[in-house]
Amino acid sequence: MKITDETVEHIANLARLEFEGDEKTRIKEDLENIITFMEKLQEVNTDNVDPLVFMTNEKNRLRDDVAQVTISHEEALKNAPKKDSDYFRIPKVLKK
Repeated sequence: MKITDETVEHIANLARLEFEGDEKTRIKEDLENIITFMEKLQEVNTDNVDPLVFMTNEKNRLRDDVAQVTISHEEALKNAPKKDSDYFRIPKVLKK
């Protein structure tokens, strides 16, 4: 598959990106390399291969969740640019 400038522009528009000059040429080459690699993968016989869900059979080793105080309430509010007694003050983000 050949990647055209129009294809790059369309993908960039969908991703809200802008490419100009050499940057556009490099992205075009990268996309062509990806397509070439995927076409090469199509040649591999995968008829008797089960889908791979996990890369290894290892289980996650998680540490115990132990509650501990790392910073006090007062220390947390100490460097706040705006605070109101016990709370951080932030700009309004939702409209009524």
